[in-house]
Amino acid sequence: MTRDRIIERVRKLLALSNSSNEHEAALAAAHAQRLLAEHNLAMSELDLQEEGAGESELKVAKTVAKWLSALFATVADAFDCFPVVTTTSSESRLRFIGVGDDPSVASCTLEYLIKELRRLASLYLRNTESGKGRFSETDRQRIRTSYLLGAVHGVRQAMDAQKKETPTTSKALVPVKDALIRQYREGNLGSLKVRRNRSSIVVSSAFQQGRIDGASLQVRPDKRQIEN
Repeated sequence: MTRDRIIERVRKLLALSNSSNEHEAALAAAHAQRLLAEHNLAMSELDLQEEGAGESELKVAKTVAKWLSALFATVADAFDCFPVVTTTSSESRLRFIGVGDDPSVASCTLEYLIKELRRLASLYLRNTESGKGRFSETDRQRIRTSYLLGAVHGVRQAMDAQKKETPTTSKALVPVKDALIRQYREGNLGSLKVRRNRSSIVVSSAFQQGRIDGASLQVRPDKRQIEN
């Protein structure tokens, strides 16, 4: 299977953003990880050296929320990429630095997961308010943020487990990839500033439900789903 064909399959799956199936994002991410793992395990060190490192990015609002920053780092780790945030006067760019198709697949996965987690957070807030009455805007924001932080925690647990089972990169190629990414960073990024997020007041019930829902997103696809 060619690299272009792999990316085409991943993009098709991740493009199904209008489905009412809340597990679809998980299937897409797990599918992407599996395909990329199989692809990279077949690559030789010479292939990697010739291809070199590159990047893919996703543009978001200027202020990057804590939950989004955590999700960005989670997806970058899952696909063996180095995450970089650059901010202009009007927007921020979430940049994945990696080798081969890793950055492209990571960027697609992040975009899909952002949409899915936001949808689930809105659904949770709506269901919670239907039973307790409408909250103040401050409480609504706190509950939503707590849910999203929990959801990212759950997604991270699931993606870590998936990566252990099907690594994106074989152990033999990890040092090669790391060297190529480091070389790209030194040549294109210069010095990087460390950004610190403020601590958040977390609503425990919302966080726990988010964690459960986030973890349930990463459902391992069966063989037929992978081959179709």
